[in-house]
Amino acid sequence: MRNILFLIFLCFLISCKQPINQETRIKEDVTFLASDKLEGRQTGTKGEKEAASYIEKRFQELELTPKGTKGFLQPFTFKPKTNPHEAIKFDVNGDGTITGNNVLGFIDNKAENMVIIGAHFDHLGFGGEGSLYRDSIKEIHNGADDNASGVAILLNLAAKLKAKNTKNNYLFMAFSGEEMGLLGSNYFVKNPTVDTQKVSYMINMDMVGRLKKDSALAVYGTGTSPIFKQTLKAHNNRFKLIQQESGVGPSDHTSFYLADIPVLHFFTGQHEDYHKPSDDSEKLNYEGMKTISNYIFNIISDLDDNGKLTFRKTKNESEETPRFKVGLGVIPDYMFDGIGMRIDGISEEKPAQKAGLQKGDIVIQLGDSIVVDMMSYMRALSVFEKGNSTKVVIKRGDEEVEKKIQF
Repeated sequence: MRNILFLIFLCFLISCKQPINQETRIKEDVTFLASDKLEGRQTGTKGEKEAASYIEKRFQELELTPKGTKGFLQPFTFKPKTNPHEAIKFDVNGDGTITGNNVLGFIDNKAENMVIIGAHFDHLGFGGEGSLYRDSIKEIHNGADDNASGVAILLNLAAKLKAKNTKNNYLFMAFSGEEMGLLGSNYFVKNPTVDTQKVSYMINMDMVGRLKKDSALAVYGTGTSPIFKQTLKAHNNRFKLIQQESGVGPSDHTSFYLADIPVLHFFTGQHEDYHKPSDDSEKLNYEGMKTISNYIFNIISDLDDNGKLTFRKTKNESEETPRFKVGLGVIPDYMFDGIGMRIDGISEEKPAQKAGLQKGDIVIQLGDSIVVDMMSYMRALSVFEKGNSTKVVIKRGDEEVEKKIQF
């Protein structure tokens, strides 16, 4: 009798279990993934594996179905490039030097088509080639914005989409190897665990944790399906949208666009902590992240009954980008839509810092060239070589200031 009463009491406790607050989990997910314990989540390291395990457990908690090749995981083995111009060599026989893990979870609504929602979870470890940190002491690059933020919103969307918008299936993918060249997404597209002919569109989130006061939100790939622009506009009552039509860009959505899949990539902009040890969890705008998650959910909801979206090729804007031999040593503000190129960060011991340029300065002339936007800035920069010097005119507040730049 005592055992029966105990079982009844246990069942009562289970039935009263409070549902998990997924909005609170956004911050919890970022805080864990961007903790020193994971040592920067560099692909192939112990920290990357711990991050993959954490995401796997969160998928289990959300009752997603495994869709990898080993449960939720899709391991991929590759040999690092020794020549920057050669293609990466994947090695499925297991005798390569580095193994990364994509993490894949599925919601099966028995629908005809599916939506892929992705975000990379790897980062730079202790720095290395991709780091903009110039101190000789090695420090952990926690990558809170880049890209624990994207993974946290991915998990939040997985919770929102359970038993909702059931006219599509959903594949949630946390990619590894992004920082080494979109390796995880590239590998998946070449070795898919689902029928990619059934993919309606793909949503990617990379650096979505720093929504600024002006609420500027960049969305790339808006030209890859005819319906995207009107859908983005219909549900926007908060953001200053900065749209780019091209499906090609420096994140994992590119791998899917090149496989003729419509893509949308969300991004809140670069900042002075980008690829530095200072990209930590306490600097993120968590309320902004919740707003972005709700916006993306509303877009997915709107597209639920549209069937498989039409794919449209876009002009590859990167092919028109000038090549240059020198740099100013600044982080451009890609969200700036005024005249000129606004500086969002200054690298130490580089020409801009030595010339006295500051964060917030707007470059309006470089040499003899007038700068009206990012492309004209790059064209102006492309004519210079190491050792050249020239003038740069900046707008600082209401004043125009001229400085001398030595490359």
